[in-house]
Amino acid sequence: MDDHEPQPPSPPPAVLPLLGDHGAPWRPVSPELSTVRRVSATAVLVPLALATAAAAVFLTPWLAVATAVLAIVWSWLMWLIPRQVRAISWVELPEELAIRKGRMWRSMVTIPYGRIQYVDISSGPYKRSKGLADITVNTASPASSGDIPGLPVDVAEELRVRLAAHGEAQWAGL
Repeated sequence: MDDHEPQPPSPPPAVLPLLGDHGAPWRPVSPELSTVRRVSATAVLVPLALATAAAAVFLTPWLAVATAVLAIVWSWLMWLIPRQVRAISWVELPEELAIRKGRMWRSMVTIPYGRIQYVDISSGPYKRSKGLADITVNTASPASSGDIPGLPVDVAEELRVRLAAHGEAQWAGL
């Protein structure tokens, strides 16, 4: 057997490829974020659909079109939200934090540790009940700031401490 036979192609990666990731250990956000976003969308759209359905019965049947549109939007969001959440990931690199989002319109923001001014953690009542929090990394320029939604609370708190420490260490070196 010849040792120089061509190897079969490897299967495509399971994660979203991104130019220049160089095998970095990208970390996803919690899948529970999908549940939170789905419940939030349902809490807004279903009452509106019910209201337009009632108005269609009592006022004019033309309002049934609005009910149908709201039902279609709700169905589309129930399909879209999990895909959006799976596309959010982040990685701590030696000199910066990188956050990437999106499947069709991908974006990536890198935040150098030396530019970090402060790091916020926020969590609404429903997110708290699911054990989730959001991290917002603030810099002097809004263009280089970023947020990571839907992290488990303990991960968010540890990340805030690490980012603040990185930021202070970089500032001290200036």
